[in-house]
Amino acid sequence: MFIADPPLSRTTMNRAADSRPDFTPRQGQYLAFIQAYTLVNGRPPAEADMMRFFRATPPSVHQMVLNLEKAGLISGQPGVPRSIVVLLDRSALPELNPGHAQTVKTTVTRY
Repeated sequence: MFIADPPLSRTTMNRAADSRPDFTPRQGQYLAFIQAYTLVNGRPPAEADMMRFFRATPPSVHQMVLNLEKAGLISGQPGVPRSIVVLLDRSALPELNPGHAQTVKTTVTRY
């Protein structure tokens, strides 16, 4: 016996047609970087590459990768290095800002 799903309402169809992925500007920059790095180098970036570009600490980069994966914006194979794939169309990604324009956040007091 086949049970069909109920038809979508007009508002649901309109929302699905013009919905943009929900991500913060910072997450968008990470997605744009992963996409650009992969296109230029032929392989996805390592977290160390993202650390250098965004001038961020290892825990913050790793947490961003986990958040992007949890949100369904990227995919990666556990235990396989450089396996990150952006799951969005390139047209949905923002323009990548240059690395020197990224804000630097430090939590360690410098002496």
